[in-house]
Amino acid sequence: MDKINFITQSTALLLIIIVSMIFVVVGLVYSKKHQGINNYLTANRNIDFYSLSTSLVASALGAWILFGPASAASWGGIGAVIGYALGTAFPMIFLIFLGKKIRNEFPKGSTLIEFLRKKFGKSLFKLILLMTVFYMFVFLCAEVTAVAMLMNYISGTELWITALIILSTTLIYTLYGGLRASIFTDNIQMIIILILFLISIFYLISFSEDQFSFSFIKEKRPHLLSFNYIPNYTAGLTFFIAVAATNLFHQGNWQRVYAAKNNIVLKKSLVVAFIVIVPIVLFMGFSGLVAVSVNQNVIPDLGFFSLLLKEQTEFLSLVIVILGLSLTISTLDTLVNAISSLIIVDGKATFNLNKKINYLKLSKYFMVGLSIVAFIIASKGFSVLYLFLLADLFCCAFVLTVFYSFYNKKFDEKTAYTSIIIGLVVGFLLFPTPDFSKSLLIGIMVPVELFPTIISQSLLFMSFLTATFIPILIWRLK
Repeated sequence: MDKINFITQSTALLLIIIVSMIFVVVGLVYSKKHQGINNYLTANRNIDFYSLSTSLVASALGAWILFGPASAASWGGIGAVIGYALGTAFPMIFLIFLGKKIRNEFPKGSTLIEFLRKKFGKSLFKLILLMTVFYMFVFLCAEVTAVAMLMNYISGTELWITALIILSTTLIYTLYGGLRASIFTDNIQMIIILILFLISIFYLISFSEDQFSFSFIKEKRPHLLSFNYIPNYTAGLTFFIAVAATNLFHQGNWQRVYAAKNNIVLKKSLVVAFIVIVPIVLFMGFSGLVAVSVNQNVIPDLGFFSLLLKEQTEFLSLVIVILGLSLTISTLDTLVNAISSLIIVDGKATFNLNKKINYLKLSKYFMVGLSIVAFIIASKGFSVLYLFLLADLFCCAFVLTVFYSFYNKKFDEKTAYTSIIIGLVVGFLLFPTPDFSKSLLIGIMVPVELFPTIISQSLLFMSFLTATFIPILIWRLK
């Protein structure tokens, strides 16, 4: 990534420390009055409409929105933009119905896995728990890497410095205050995010008024809006399936379902979250369409920044830094508490350790260990996109089977286990290699030439599609 250095390293470092420490102090002071395991796991099941709404949105939107939608739009067109936006927001609508059901049937719960443990035997729920933790850990790595690379791009700050400060400060207040601290800081972070996002939109449109339109895109890169451009469909469906499936397994969302004061508050908050998330992700994706229309050689991940920072103003650089930090911290504290809560609630049934084990303390040690690994990954600047896509594949194979079981009381563990494994195997056979040119089945086991072009050139789409829907065939055969 090219270093532009819009602001000095010392300025960036000072901002990182100040913003991080503000949330540490706020989180610690507030949660000091709200201690106890119920506050740590479910915020005492007493969160009101405003707090729940802002927390749902802040937790769903991370630093990834500054990179992902614009990058996807540069090759997937308008379809990828729409699929990304709806995939991110869809779980909010899904949880309106399933959230009420699970709250009524399991009023004292705090995790999705806890509910599934009552439904299935130990082998399947452990597999689901492992997949859920794996997905959220990858999400954690992606967020830290994204903000570290953002700071490196803006100021030249070394990756490990940003990663160390962000991870350590977020761990301090989240492991102390739990969900209650996460939701309270989300309220503040969401206000900051919305203000800075609106400022970015204003400046972006002001700088690029003649370019920020569908007509400009249609003139320069018409295929990205064309009904005949196949990736508009395949990319749109790919992102919708993958993002929606993974977010349905996000323990942070389930914690907030249980934390709602009542079902009415939950429903209203989920509707508001959906309404807020969709236009934000759509706009970020649209900026990618504009960026690649302005310069077809633009680095896809930097589409949004290439437009906003083309005047190289220090003010906008500061806006982006604070926006990126707020987005990242709001997502990280959710992930930290979500993973910690899974160890606390499901650890005993999973690990079967000594009865005297303090699972709250164990979860904190576990989270610190995962954070060290995340720090190493972020410090190296590895691309986590491929690993993220692999985590998405796992979620796709699980999603229909797991949630179908909520509505079919006769659905047994053996059928569920078989359908998930077969879905995973088929999806993995079609899952593309890192260069996306071939897969284990297509290009390695069997020559690419023997497959239709629409399949060989849409491997990611085909792998997600088969992993998601093959399990249905297994149910029907049983």
